[in-house]
Amino acid sequence: MLPVLISGSLEYGEKMHSKNDAAKFPPMGWNSYDYYNTMVNEEQVKANADYMARNLKKYGWEYIVIDIQWSDPDAGSQNPKVQYIPFSKFCIDEYSRQIPAPNRFPSSAGGKGFAPLAGYIHSLGLKFGIHIMRGIPRICAHNHTRILGTDVTADMIANPFSISRWNGDMYGVDPSKKGAQEYYDSIFSLYASWGVDYVKVDDICNTNMYPDDPYSAEKEIEMIALAIERSGRPMVLSLSPGPAVIEKAWHLEKYANMWRITDDFWDTWPLLKAMFERCEVWQKHVGGGNWPDCDMLPIGKLGWGFGSEWYTRFTPDERKTMMTLWCIFRSPLMIGTDLPQLDEETLPLITNPEVLSLEKNSHGAVQIYRNDESCVWASYGNGCPAKGMDVNLAFFNLSDSESEVSVDLNDVGGLFPGTLYVQRDLWERRDHAPVTGDSELIKTVPPHGAVLIQLRSR
Repeated sequence: MLPVLISGSLEYGEKMHSKNDAAKFPPMGWNSYDYYNTMVNEEQVKANADYMARNLKKYGWEYIVIDIQWSDPDAGSQNPKVQYIPFSKFCIDEYSRQIPAPNRFPSSAGGKGFAPLAGYIHSLGLKFGIHIMRGIPRICAHNHTRILGTDVTADMIANPFSISRWNGDMYGVDPSKKGAQEYYDSIFSLYASWGVDYVKVDDICNTNMYPDDPYSAEKEIEMIALAIERSGRPMVLSLSPGPAVIEKAWHLEKYANMWRITDDFWDTWPLLKAMFERCEVWQKHVGGGNWPDCDMLPIGKLGWGFGSEWYTRFTPDERKTMMTLWCIFRSPLMIGTDLPQLDEETLPLITNPEVLSLEKNSHGAVQIYRNDESCVWASYGNGCPAKGMDVNLAFFNLSDSESEVSVDLNDVGGLFPGTLYVQRDLWERRDHAPVTGDSELIKTVPPHGAVLIQLRSR
């Protein structure tokens, strides 16, 4: 057997870590944060899962993810003044592991954890995910609580000089210390026993407390990846927040399934327009279980848990632009609203099978060009570009007024001069007049809007 590095030493009898294939395609689901902030409870999670099972599962949506501070019984009690309560007393087991707050998740009482809720979600044909902060709870370090299977206590593996800039709950784990790997093994073994399918780990993709060392949690990523493998249960590993460090793309591809390429994304045009540059930077690192993450889809109603509920500020055209870019780029798709309140205008945006098919049935997305006024992206059917392959073209109007967006098809790979292609409008789900592979294609696009065309050879 090959050796593996464990807490500074080599241990035999195990294979070197290799990333699991839990995310063969970009994950699609729902996350509680954009609407509920820290305050979601069991009843609300079930209501969103029920809605997804009835209305969205058939389109590929499958993950139900509980975001930050599910172990805090008082989460949200100081909103909007304080988002994360300093020195809050989390629910912790005897081995320094956070467990769900039973006042918010009643089925977790009696040591059951999230197993009953995960079982309910699985019974709907869906998958269950949770959020954690990297590291070990500070309260455990201060109280010298135990680490499962060791004679080590939390203070002995905590690094008090590795902290989050925006959340005071955790200390980083020092990978050189005895018990560090065992701690991560113990929490992911617990998650596996609950039936967790997806873990979003925060303050790890970009440790922005340390701008001179934004990837300072590199070794914790490795320990987490190994802990998932040892747990025996495939789990999607999602890393937040961004922007991810492009120079570390090789490391992210080796150890994670998805990683944020932006800081928190909300419903403003400047943030959406900035995503075009971020996708350009990461376009060569998409596929094979690796999914650079454009962050959640802030659609529908947002912000209730922040103390100021609002309807998304994106215009209908901006929402279409967001979905078009996310899908042609093949970002993971995580809806950030309260699903039971979805309106009739929003539902078609996330249930168009031809647009969503790009998540599974395309590859090689590339920006053809971009300037201040417009942008064009292309992607291809499965396999290498070849004659007879579908070619997807996304036309984006980045300006504030309606305008024409064009592309010379000679600049798009996979098309052939003189070959006639049918234009399939994926949003409108109808065909337009055919074009040849060496023509100029021009689309009239509304301000901040998008047109998505699939060229199919006749």
